[in-house]
Amino acid sequence: MKKINFYFVILLFTISCNKNKDVDGGKRWNDGNAREYIDQIYASLGNGGFDEQMLASLSDEALYTYSGKGMNILNEGNITASNTGWMSPNWEWGSMNNKIHSCNVALERLQTSDIDQMMKNQFRGETYFLRAYFCHQLLRFYGGFIIAKDANTDINTLGRSSFEDCVNFIVNDCDSANFLLKSITLSFGNASSIAAMALKSRVLLYAASDLHDFPKASAKSALIASYSNPSLIGYTTSNYNRFTASRNAALAALNAAGTGYKLNYSAPASSSQAIANYKFIATGGVTYGRSIDGVDIPIIEIEIVPELIFAKYFTNNKDETGNHVGLYNGPNGYHNKASNTPTGLLVDDFEMMDGSNFSWSNPSEKARPYLNRDPRFYASILYDGAGWKPRNLVAGNVDPANQIQTGQYQTTSGTIAGLDSRGSSIDGQNGSWTGYYMGKFIHPSATISDKTDKQFVPWPFLRHTEIVLNYVEASIELGQEDVAKTWINKIRLRAGMPLITLTGTALRDEYRKERRIELGFEEHRYHDARRWMIGPTTLGRKLTYIKVTATLKPGKTALVPYRHDETIYTYTYSPVEDNSQENRTWNDKMYFLPISSAEMAKNKNLVQNPGY
Repeated sequence: MKKINFYFVILLFTISCNKNKDVDGGKRWNDGNAREYIDQIYASLGNGGFDEQMLASLSDEALYTYSGKGMNILNEGNITASNTGWMSPNWEWGSMNNKIHSCNVALERLQTSDIDQMMKNQFRGETYFLRAYFCHQLLRFYGGFIIAKDANTDINTLGRSSFEDCVNFIVNDCDSANFLLKSITLSFGNASSIAAMALKSRVLLYAASDLHDFPKASAKSALIASYSNPSLIGYTTSNYNRFTASRNAALAALNAAGTGYKLNYSAPASSSQAIANYKFIATGGVTYGRSIDGVDIPIIEIEIVPELIFAKYFTNNKDETGNHVGLYNGPNGYHNKASNTPTGLLVDDFEMMDGSNFSWSNPSEKARPYLNRDPRFYASILYDGAGWKPRNLVAGNVDPANQIQTGQYQTTSGTIAGLDSRGSSIDGQNGSWTGYYMGKFIHPSATISDKTDKQFVPWPFLRHTEIVLNYVEASIELGQEDVAKTWINKIRLRAGMPLITLTGTALRDEYRKERRIELGFEEHRYHDARRWMIGPTTLGRKLTYIKVTATLKPGKTALVPYRHDETIYTYTYSPVEDNSQENRTWNDKMYFLPISSAEMAKNKNLVQNPGY
């Protein structure tokens, strides 16, 4: 495997500020100021999905630990146009339109610039991709948006375009980016022709989904059926040709992208290798293996055809929220904030190693629920008894075993709370409510403190495996099940899981679970559950947590300090429903976000989404 190494003391691509500006005061552009302006548009991508509040916590993947920050307003169905709750600049209506305007400014300036044609094509290609990305954010959160093709467009004088026209606009931008960037090699973190093709495959898959097929959506939702502007949220006729377009786009992207990362197993990978495969993907190949003056320097290790097609990279030159994914999501017993913690609903969807469903009704599985699970579980979830980093890096020598402690443990004189529980003696207020912590995206290096050290795990906007899954889904919907199984099983074998042999509805359901597991916490579940219109049975479910208790076996003496030991303790695992933090409820209006009252007041031509 050919690798490319970069010290992170060198900036992979330079972004000078987070607010776009007219860098040349109206003068004709040259290479330098055009590059600076476009890099500022890249900067507006922010931290990707690595903000303290993650989109995963607006789905059944995770719970946001802290109340009062607006997450519950969305999850409990109380969102309105005047009270939208937490709204990220990564998808908020006005913010997205401002970013699209910046792209239009760049495209307009490039038309009259003095830059040579090859460089101009590169800059135009990057900008078309960025505009397509921002437009697709509007499309998948709101439906039809205002198509602004040039910098002079006053969007407050226009109404929303049809969903179909918006899809076509994005696809055209992706095609333009693909054409202009096809022969150009760009730095990591910048757009590419393959990124444009990957985004196109996503947009067309979404466009073919039930939520945007108005006859199908109407049959599933009385609210959508009553909406008087159906063309804003989908196609008004059912047409399987849309899945054909989606399949073709995904296949074209796969052919251009190459073989991907370790999708060539002929038998399931061993559990240890499968865990390593998934951790490598989740950390973007970042390793900490070289020491300079006693300090580990992170090195990015990338194959010729990387898994990450378009990603946000973080550097040592800046201090961004994305550098602190460990601090924001790691266990409180390591002095981390545990902001987004996995739900029991997600954990229970990880299969057993033999491919069967995990079940609390199975006595042996209930007794040892974390034994013999899908290897991706161990790479994604921190659970009671899981090994983790040296705790003495930040909390002293209170846990020589370095294990996650979320339970209640019997002692000779009573019961003690685990160091990573809400009753922790280290930092109880920041403990997980769910009994789990996120392991995915947090670098597993034992030399890195999640609390005090920057991490350089990139955020995956687009990756090769998503394209594979897009191709699988379209193939299933077109009845091409053998092709679908061939490709989904490439992922399964890499993950150390047995082949899928199902057909029909069972195959579709298994694919959806596979996508949930493989792309966990990557901002897909929020959209997938909506476009499949399974919100009531997934996002609307009441949350389940895990309660763990350990009692001493007869004749045994409590371990001091405590460590997980099944020869000393009998462990009881109890899944419980808990609505105290969030009483999740599904309302069909939640299939789309509302355009805020402030935006509606600015533009009288806007039509609101259903239910608001």
